[in-house]
Amino acid sequence: MQSALSISFSQASLPILNRPLCSSNAGPSTPRNLRFCGLRREAFGFSPSKQLTSCRFRIHSRRIEVSAAASSSAAGNGAPSKSFDYDLVIIGAGVGGHGAALQAVEKGLKTAIIEGDVVGGTCVNRGCVPSKALLAVSGRMRELQNEHHMKAFGLQVSAAGYDRQGVADHASNLATKIRNNLTNSMKALGVDILTGFGSVLGPQKVKYGKVGFPDNIITAKDIIIATGSVPFVPKGIEVDGKTVITSDHALKLESVPDWIAIVGSGYIGLEFSDVYTALGSEVTFIEALDQLMPGFDPEISKLAQRVLINPRKIDYHTGVFASKITPAKDGRPVMIELIDAKTKEPKDTLEVDAALIATGRAPFTNGLGLENINVATQRGFIPVDDRMRVIDGNGKLVPHLYCIGDANGKLMLAHAASAQGISVVEQVTGRDHVLNHLSIPAACFTHPEISMVGLTEPQAREKAEKEGFKVSISKTSFKANTKALAENEGEGLAKMIYRPDNGEILGVHIFGLHAADLIHEASNAIALGTRIQDIKLAVHAHPTLSEVVDELFKAAKVESPASTTAQGVKVAV
Repeated sequence: MQSALSISFSQASLPILNRPLCSSNAGPSTPRNLRFCGLRREAFGFSPSKQLTSCRFRIHSRRIEVSAAASSSAAGNGAPSKSFDYDLVIIGAGVGGHGAALQAVEKGLKTAIIEGDVVGGTCVNRGCVPSKALLAVSGRMRELQNEHHMKAFGLQVSAAGYDRQGVADHASNLATKIRNNLTNSMKALGVDILTGFGSVLGPQKVKYGKVGFPDNIITAKDIIIATGSVPFVPKGIEVDGKTVITSDHALKLESVPDWIAIVGSGYIGLEFSDVYTALGSEVTFIEALDQLMPGFDPEISKLAQRVLINPRKIDYHTGVFASKITPAKDGRPVMIELIDAKTKEPKDTLEVDAALIATGRAPFTNGLGLENINVATQRGFIPVDDRMRVIDGNGKLVPHLYCIGDANGKLMLAHAASAQGISVVEQVTGRDHVLNHLSIPAACFTHPEISMVGLTEPQAREKAEKEGFKVSISKTSFKANTKALAENEGEGLAKMIYRPDNGEILGVHIFGLHAADLIHEASNAIALGTRIQDIKLAVHAHPTLSEVVDELFKAAKVESPASTTAQGVKVAV
């Protein structure tokens, strides 16, 4: 499951980056090996002719780097500097820590990863992986139960049913399989997996150990904190793990209640509403904001509500807080007291069979020894700069200490954590790298799916007003896509927000069949600084869903000319 996408769109203040810096022989004022994801080449005053020349050089040098990395990887985990036990120690073996560890070994670093629970972290064990297993079941059930849909194919299906324990086992088995895969991949490369809770003892020094046993102390040239997050439970809510549950409990699917209230209508809440309604539950959303699905582009959320909520056994209360939730006990149902989100006046009391708390996630940063290095968390998050370097209480960088993933709060998604970890390894091995978080996609795996990358329309218009440029919108419907119609899944919309003056993509939002897969062409374009006038000339196979995105690009009206020739061969001009 996605960690709650409560993005603080201070990210929106980041520059919308354009073209990749491709030169390693720039002028003296430009650092060598500086690589920004999607940085404008114009920012360094490069001419197109210089860029072509330097690209040839980078390709040649990259071959050398790849060859050297392959040699070090083949030799297993590298030898550390004489002054340290390890080149890199990572606290936390979730997806972020795993990605950093694999990248580090590829770069020849002697690497250790510390885990106090189980390898895979939240994503593999209590999040992305098991939730997708449950959503796969709900998708099949939803299709088999849709008599009209089946008749349209000429199919006849008898009444569909399910075995709750079998469904739960599918989710559990998948998590176990992926966890084992992650563990084996690190062991095969020689990463030392150290068991115990890790904390920072001082500069370049870490301790770890199990409760009741002596601590072990190790040193490392660089340290990455990758401890992730836990479900956030607001005050006044009593969780018993049976009738009042978090997503951690819900993924075990120990029961399918007749009526369940879901507190929060973001990614987590939406996905579980898809699961529960497909398995026969009635759902009531409790949302503190005035509209459902906060954080999504308003136009997309409006359509998604019409498809994912209105036709299903779902009702909702918006603009209210669940001020108190009491678990079921002694034959009494779960009691939920609602108050007005603005006035705090009592509004209503609900009696339901169960309640799922889907109010987001909180960083897991307690007990990390941050006081030893004068680091103070902000709302639980560890402050970092744009290179994931930890900032202390005086606003100074803590040498050789980094924090990635949910613990820093920049973007609470598993793949963002992995990308941040890889970026850090690039930096500690001499290749400066800044990750463009606006190029990182997100997805909600409902049926149909929702995906997004970049800014929403309101965010883009706010940015445009501040910076003095125009915003345009292009849209296309899944109803015009042959493959979607062949699947009898024509409900859906794709939307792109862009600058008409230069073709810069500001954001893309998709609701429809396999939206989570379709978003990556747009996210890669943003990351690489590719402009619409170039990518609209790319060729897509017919008939495929990818043509939804193709039509989105082709529908855009851009003033600047393309920098491509016929035959689809790109030439810088």
